Amino acid sequence: MRTALTIAGSDSSGGAGIQADLKTFQAHGVFGMTAITAVTVQNTQKVYDIQEITPEIVKGQIQCLFEDIHIHAVKIGMVSDVALIAAIAEALGQVKRPPVVLDPVMVSKSGYALLKEKAQQALVESLFPLAEVVTPNIFEAERLVGHSIATIAEMRTAAREILALGARKVVVKGGHLGDAEATDILFDGEHFRELTSPRYDTPNTHGTGCTFSSAIAANLALGHSFFDAVTRAKTYISGAIRHALDIGRGHGPTHHFFDLYARAGVPPHAPAKAENTEE
Repeated sequence: MRTALTIAGSDSSGGAGIQADLKTFQAHGVFGMTAITAVTVQNTQKVYDIQEITPEIVKGQIQCLFEDIHIHAVKIGMVSDVALIAAIAEALGQVKRPPVVLDPVMVSKSGYALLKEKAQQALVESLFPLAEVVTPNIFEAERLVGHSIATIAEMRTAAREILALGARKVVVKGGHLGDAEATDILFDGEHFRELTSPRYDTPNTHGTGCTFSSAIAANLALGHSFFDAVTRAKTYISGAIRHALDIGRGHGPTHHFFDLYARAGVPPHAPAKAENTEE
């Protein structure tokens, strides 16, 4: 059984964070484990509050798992504080690391700051060098490189700049670019690749970033190469968004088990339509 560890915050609504990561790992046939960095008070409408876990406990969660279990991939999500980042870097620096996927979570969909301003530099200096893949969206990439990104060409430039910060490989996610299709830019330091999918007409996109990055981690755990792992993850997240669940009064979650439900014969709800597709 292949395994993966997610180091991230808990989402009480179940659509993002640790909960989304575990569901994604399971959907890929990968056994998931957790090191929880924070507990959030949130629902589909907004994040209300955050309680960080002490750095010693976060470090201990990581260390005890590596001492006992062969871990094939690590995904890092929300780490909001300099001390937490230091604890994670120290713990991962003491073990034989599998591929690490770092999702630089900075702001929630409702606008709540999930990365303290002072922690951004620590994230770059301490965790980028440990990461095999970094997966910023447009807004996160803009903060990392210090300038706006409005075109595919500028996404490519940003990918080069993010690699220069210490990352080995980068996926700049273009879902927020506003084009008719969602295009991601993949860069391994030598080669670029563009992955494009339809943009679906649904408000239920809570947890898409967490789900995509954990899908990459799951596919790396399964032994796929970088480009293949991201391509498979892109196909998976597109399906999860197309079949997103209308739960709650805000942004509902993606459907992590859409394919499993279909194979089990569970009647599907009406999937979202691509925005550039007529009725």
